Amino acid sequence: MPWAPPMASWVWSTASPQVLITSKLFWAAVLVNIPYTLLIVNFEYPEILRKPTSYILIQYQVGGSQLLFTWLAFAWVGIPLLFAIVMLQKIMEREDIPYLSSATVAGVIGGIAQMIGLLRWTFVVPILAKIYLDPASSTPTRESVEVIFQVLHQFGGVLLGEHIGQTFTILWMLLISLAMFRSKLFHAWLAWFGIVAAAIYVLAQTELLATVIPTFPVAAEAGLMGSVLWLLWMIALGIFLVRANDNETP
Repeated sequence: MPWAPPMASWVWSTASPQVLITSKLFWAAVLVNIPYTLLIVNFEYPEILRKPTSYILIQYQVGGSQLLFTWLAFAWVGIPLLFAIVMLQKIMEREDIPYLSSATVAGVIGGIAQMIGLLRWTFVVPILAKIYLDPASSTPTRESVEVIFQVLHQFGGVLLGEHIGQTFTILWMLLISLAMFRSKLFHAWLAWFGIVAAAIYVLAQTELLATVIPTFPVAAEAGLMGSVLWLLWMIALGIFLVRANDNETP
């Protein structure tokens, strides 16, 4: 058995599953806002995602290694949530909720897809930006980089990260919210909150369709509202688990 400091061993041996899940949900919800805020301030995120390729690559190069590591952090802060998604199934598992395993699979797929999509900014975009802004690069080379970036952006960002990642995350939230109606751990209002949040969040997919069908109607604020409601729902879920743990503690 690997050695662990006495205090750490005590914490992990005495903490209930509810507390462990709550800590992961809390840290996932809190930590994701740190790189997100830095990207808003330093990279005009998320508006920059729909700007011309040349502008994006120039701004990325200006951001330097600090921007690269910000994107890396933005991707990896999703790890605590992946653990929480798996552990939550064990807490809520009941015979009359047969779809919990499907919800867990959906949540893990959504989280991993979004992480992979975000990591393109750390491991692929820097190379394209360097080639594009190299004074020795010819016009045909820059034009080729623009095409490569657009394909990568559409595949890794729109398709993988935003469409598959967000859709499966929304599906996880919806299925867990439905399961809350049968669980004694949560109040019905939190289940309804999750259902409404999922309905709003899924409207963000209209913006993705507009990238290939310019005339497609867009719900402009659905993405921001949906993501904020999703974070609030996760925090509330964690609070309910802590309260349930306190009630069980003698």
